[in-house]
This record gives sequence, structure tokens and C-alpha cells, in this order.
Amino acid sequence: MPTFNIITVGAATQDVFVKSKKFEEMRDPHAPDGLDACVPLGSKIDVDDLIFSTGGGATNSAVTFARLGFKTACISRIGQDPVGEMVLSELKKEKIATVGIEQDGKLKTGYSIIFLSGSGHRAILTHRGAAAEIKASALANGTINTPWIYLTSLNGNLSSLKTIFSSAKRKRTSVAWNPGHRELELGIKKLRPWLEHTSILILNREEAALLTEQSPRHLESIFKILQPFLFDALVITDGQRGAYVSNGKNILFAPALKAKRINTTGAGDAFGSAFTAALIKERSIEDAVKIAMLNATGVITHMGAKAGILKKWPTRNELNKVKIKKL
Repeated sequence: MPTFNIITVGAATQDVFVKSKKFEEMRDPHAPDGLDACVPLGSKIDVDDLIFSTGGGATNSAVTFARLGFKTACISRIGQDPVGEMVLSELKKEKIATVGIEQDGKLKTGYSIIFLSGSGHRAILTHRGAAAEIKASALANGTINTPWIYLTSLNGNLSSLKTIFSSAKRKRTSVAWNPGHRELELGIKKLRPWLEHTSILILNREEAALLTEQSPRHLESIFKILQPFLFDALVITDGQRGAYVSNGKNILFAPALKAKRINTTGAGDAFGSAFTAALIKERSIEDAVKIAMLNATGVITHMGAKAGILKKWPTRNELNKVKIKKL
């Protein structure tokens, strides 16, 4: 039975970045970034750049762990198609074990088309494909073993959630969980059994509001609702404003680093996975926040969800660039 330091679970996709200064932006207070991208139908729009890469929460986070020295495996589901072969090839290139990758004979590998405006904001058209049908059989039947699972979006697949958390409880495996929109829509009451077995919960501000049925403005209320679950850490990222982290005693805030935003896709994966990696290595929560912020900044300043991921642990001088406030 192969044993890994950590196993990531979730989507594996091909990402196609479509960059154009011609995408019109309109302010919208209800949009996650406060902006809408407007494309006039019937028109032909010049594209400045077109970039192909792999993405998905499971593969993005796996790259962070592997580059930081963890023996890493990835569990996802892909199609028997060229896109799936590209996913496998990139995982192997990053020295990530693919023993948990499932191949579907009917469904296609997940695919995302990402519209990037000149300001770096983005909108994503996504086809989940085979990734929506992950079985996580490698965990269920004990094919692979690990002390840590890093769980990302399963597109509301309750059967897989039960399989993963049942395996984690049985084997006393710690879980870091970055749930997707479809899971969060189920609400706290339905998710409670799994939240209670989550060591690190990672959400962005809008996701935290959805889970707690609060306004995103009411961050204090969100923390009060979630903190009784006694997570080792509760992480709430807040886009270009920064990130909040609670260890049940204190709430820390790290403002985002000043950087030219080229692409925000994968920033959440980068922050959550690096934060988790640091805590597993028994770094302080302050250092974990700083390492996570540096990893996320690397991603938003490069094209693609993986290009800017850290290749080694940051130095103390690099960590000192990130400022921490205790709230």
C-alpha cells in the first residue's frame, strides 16, 4: 500500500486562458470581484493571447505540495482523451503520483475557458466533465494511504464526500477542506458531520457568506458561526484585499501584497495548499499565512494556475514582506 504525505482530491481540467483588452468591464456590486465582463453577441473580438495549461483544484494544490517536498498523490477523474493525457503528463512531470486518477470511458476530461480582461479580472466557463463523477475508490478500498487529505470541490457529489470522510475517520486522517459552491449550497446543517471532522477549512469571503447564510459584509458574524467547529485553522481569503485566518483564539489579517495582477485563477488553491503545507510542517500560523500569501501572489503574477507556484520554501527575508495584523 503506497503511503503519501498528502493526497489531493478534486477536479482536473484543461484551462484555456483567453486574454483580451476588448472585454468590457461594468461595475456590479453583486459580482464576486465587483465587475462584470461584457461581450456583445454577434461581434468578433480580438484576442491578445491564448494560453493552454492544466488546472482544477486537485492538480493545482498537488503542485504546491510536491514542489515543497511532500510525497504527493492526486485523486481525480479524467476522460480517455488527449486532454486527460495532458493532465497525466503534467502530474508526472511534477512528480505527483497518479495511482488515484480514475479514467472514464464515457465522459470527457473537465475543461475551462477563462476570459481575462486587461485588469487581470476573470470569468470562467467550466465543463466539469468526468471530474463531477469522482469515486475516490483508491481511498475507499485502501489502495493508497496518507495522514492528510486536501479536499477541493466535488461539484456536490455527496457519495464521494461520504467515501472520503468515512475513510478519513476510519484511518484517523486529517482533512483540509476547500469546498466548492455546490457543497456550500447544502448549508451547515447538512455539512455538519463533515465540518466536524475538518482540521483546516478554507473559503473565500463569498463562500463563507453562502455557507453561513450571512452577508459578505458581516465577517464578524461569519467567524462567530464557524469558530465553534474547533478547526485547527479557519481561512477566509478576501481577494485583492488579503486574507483572514483564525486558530480559535486569534484572528489574523494579512493584506495582499502589491503586485501586478495578470491572472487570479488558482490563487485560492495556491493560498490554501501552501497554508496547509506550512501547518503540516509545524510552522507557526503567522508563517503559514505569509507562505500562503507569497504562493498566491506568485500565481496571480503569472499566466496559468501553476506557473507561479513556489518552487521552494520562502526565506525569512521573503516572509518579512508579508505583514500580519492581529484583529
